Amino acid sequence: MTTLDQFAISGRSALVTGAASGIGLAYAETMAEAGARVTLTDIDGDAAEREAERLRGQGYEARAARLDVADRGETAAVFDGHAAAYGGCDICFANAGIDPGAGFWDVSGTRNPEGQVDTFDPARWDRTIAVNLTGVYNTIRDSVRIMKAAGRGGSIVATSSNAGLVSEPIVGMAYMPAKAGVLHMVRHLALELADFRIRVNAIAPGPFVTNIGGGWVKKDPAVRAAWDAIVPLGKMAETDQIKPLALLLASDAGSYITGAHVVIDGGMMLGKFK
Repeated sequence: MTTLDQFAISGRSALVTGAASGIGLAYAETMAEAGARVTLTDIDGDAAEREAERLRGQGYEARAARLDVADRGETAAVFDGHAAAYGGCDICFANAGIDPGAGFWDVSGTRNPEGQVDTFDPARWDRTIAVNLTGVYNTIRDSVRIMKAAGRGGSIVATSSNAGLVSEPIVGMAYMPAKAGVLHMVRHLALELADFRIRVNAIAPGPFVTNIGGGWVKKDPAVRAAWDAIVPLGKMAETDQIKPLALLLASDAGSYITGAHVVIDGGMMLGKFK
């Protein structure tokens, strides 16, 4: 087997949450392009179906389902549907996440009155934790259930963030503990599931251009410029730049990688001194 052969995932099946746009859509496209049969799930079921239809139009095998990952019963039903359609689940991207609202600073470095710990909307806290942390647990729980039943192992990749490792003052505070929780969950589950040949890893993206927060990075040049300015490589990433890493972790090319947190942030966590 050549090195390139190890990246092949033809015939395997993959389920991606939060797949109607952004990083989740990039994951789904990567899986389809590499030969996997893909279920795109999203709370916006119509958008997920449009993207699945586009992939089918390009000759790939794809289906879609509406999914709120915070709803445990809904998550179980969607995984059952995926397994029935594709004979199991070999790859799962636990990616769905939401914007938590404003942080305690705005992009200009002044305090945001709505983002302080004593003013932050508790309902935003509850929903962010429900989707960004508990939703990852729900997703992984059902993927493991399906993978164990099939008995052929699998790969689970959770989307965390470099905000799980360092604080980002312009991001709502619920985001940091949720993403940090994802990182630790990945460490724990990688150890638990190794005996079943189920690998569990996390991708920790830095600043990517996506629709999170209503697409504010795309809409507001000042926000985009503020992020570009703190990235050592000079600019925010486009979602296509995450595709090779996703394929590495999903495929046999990553067969000896588990419990890892792979930061992909243009060097932002290193700091910038110019």
